Amino acid sequence: MNWTDRFTLFGPLDFGAIAVLFACWLLIGWLVEHPSAKKPSVSRIMADYRRDWMREMITRQPRIFDAQTIATLRQSTSFFASTAMIAIGGTLALIGNSDRLSGVAQDITQISHPDIVWEIKLLIVVFFLTNAFLKFVWSNRLFGYCSVIMGAVPNDVTHPDAPKIANKAAEVNIVAARSFNRGLRAVYFAMAGLCWLAGPALLLFGAILTLIVIWRREFASESRRILLEK
Repeated sequence: MNWTDRFTLFGPLDFGAIAVLFACWLLIGWLVEHPSAKKPSVSRIMADYRRDWMREMITRQPRIFDAQTIATLRQSTSFFASTAMIAIGGTLALIGNSDRLSGVAQDITQISHPDIVWEIKLLIVVFFLTNAFLKFVWSNRLFGYCSVIMGAVPNDVTHPDAPKIANKAAEVNIVAARSFNRGLRAVYFAMAGLCWLAGPALLLFGAILTLIVIWRREFASESRRILLEK
């Protein structure tokens, strides 16, 4: 069976649902990273706090708290990168054992499909998990860069280079957090992609629900309200 024949195994609703899934993923990423000035996202608000953190670090002696905080952030990225790698391996194992997978999927959907259908559906999940893994690894690397730059900030608060270097550390920290957040969003949409196993209608529901959940956490959550309090 060539690729053209494989595509005929999917209907217009399948292609539409996949298009909506990717559109939701790209849309919420753009909204979170490019919010309006009147309604900033939690990620944008936290970026300002990261800059405040680095400015305060200049005056903090000793800087044990700052070192522990950046180490905790690196541990988080390592944990999620490892988890994403395990999830990728598990999903690939499912693809390699498509007979059992198709049996379970057919019990749920009451629809019989060739094994290749379930394998292609799982490849979408692998795509998002792989994207998440790469984002987490890069975030871990950037937090490492940030820790080195933080170590280069002069201990003398009157040193003319201290604010400049601290600002560099803040911006690298922000970029690292952005990559980490992108990884988390990819994990969310990987879980939404699993809904395709139960059919395109459920995939549409999962994609839209994931979009709403992420939007609410970034723009309408209780934590955001607290962060904006004066």
